[in-house]
Amino acid sequence: MKQQREQEERLAQRMALIKHKILVLSGKGGVGKTTVAANLGRALAARHFSVGLLDADIHGPNLPLLLGVEGQHAEASEMGIRPVVAGTNLIVMSVSLLTDDPSQPVVWRGPLKAALLRQFLSDVDWGPLDFLIVDNPPGTGDEPLTAAQSIPDPDGVLIVSLPQAVSLLDCRKAINFAHALGLPVLGLVENMSGFVCPHCGRSVDLFGSGGAERMARQLGVPFLARIPMAVGVQAMTDRGQSLVGEDAPAEVHQAFDTLVDNFLQQIGTSGG
Repeated sequence: MKQQREQEERLAQRMALIKHKILVLSGKGGVGKTTVAANLGRALAARHFSVGLLDADIHGPNLPLLLGVEGQHAEASEMGIRPVVAGTNLIVMSVSLLTDDPSQPVVWRGPLKAALLRQFLSDVDWGPLDFLIVDNPPGTGDEPLTAAQSIPDPDGVLIVSLPQAVSLLDCRKAINFAHALGLPVLGLVENMSGFVCPHCGRSVDLFGSGGAERMARQLGVPFLARIPMAVGVQAMTDRGQSLVGEDAPAEVHQAFDTLVDNFLQQIGTSGG
């Protein structure tokens, strides 16, 4: 009991230094949620906000790969576990940064995963931050529940979906999950919203388009942005490159600019 109380005190002290705590959710896998979380963090850091990214996906921790720091290791210090620097104003913590072989599976049940996530919140030396973005695994299971119940006063959740009906159905579950826990839904992002033809520049709706925006309107939650598919995006993410800089396809980094503008408006801030 004493150890638990001490951990709760450390967790409260760490989180008190962070202005905004955001949970990123998706109802199902394969919608590009981690890509959105990673590049939202990069876009905020580019606007001079200090940002921490926490990879809460214990079984499929992909944030380090997308941020170009796969293979690096988080080190211990007197202040706690030191997160890995992923860029100017940007740090990241993930279970894959604690292992020598990221390809080895983590074969854990719920209680162990919950304990690790609480340790990430209480024992990682996050320092003062403008944003802590928690990238959760798909669905509404142990990890998002632990994050939602462990983080004091989270600002709310950002939900990522595809335009297609099956993704939107599961997206509704994520929205209802947030409502059940009393968490504000900061907004909905429609990812892979059309494919930009590299030859003619027109958008082809491979998975449909606009479904997430219509659902957001029906459910009364903010719609933040449509992020299209484009040639080169997969190769850039595989290499850990940013999708918010000038090297990214114009339609993609412009969509992330729109996402950040609307996101900041929802939380009531405008500058770092």
